Amino acid sequence: MSASATMPYFIKPSLNLEPAEKLAAYQQASFEIDANLAGESDEVLKMATINCILKSHLPYYYWVGFYRVLNNRLSVGPYQGTLGCLHIDFGRGVCGKAAREQKTQIVEDVHALAQGTDHIACDPNSASEIVVPVIDHQKQLIAVFDVDSTAPGSFDEIDQQFLEAILSKHFG
Repeated sequence: MSASATMPYFIKPSLNLEPAEKLAAYQQASFEIDANLAGESDEVLKMATINCILKSHLPYYYWVGFYRVLNNRLSVGPYQGTLGCLHIDFGRGVCGKAAREQKTQIVEDVHALAQGTDHIACDPNSASEIVVPVIDHQKQLIAVFDVDSTAPGSFDEIDQQFLEAILSKHFG
């Protein structure tokens, strides 16, 4: 199946936020995530809950989800949005680079990257992206957290700081 450029009827185009609005949205989302996941240990349940709460608070989140490390590659885990890539090798795309380097990746314009190697176009509506490695308490990579936006330049250091803190708190 190939990606379609038609945005599905159930998905709204991304709406970027001003820094103050973004900060407030992340603060509220972080509070809700902490309240809902207090004492929770199930990784998949935590992933699904984090996706849901962040997507409901941040209107520029078009696709949000986790790619779990399984069998020496990334395999799609809990997500919200259009169909995601099922498997991603560590050597491909922004998710593979985040996993390989274990460093957050922010891309202002995914269409400027080499398609198929530096970026994998699972959905051509995606224009910008942030991918954060998810490290467990044993310092092992267990997943990457991937967020796409239909608007260019949606992600910045505010996203990076909040996402790294949320993921570290609930998986580290």
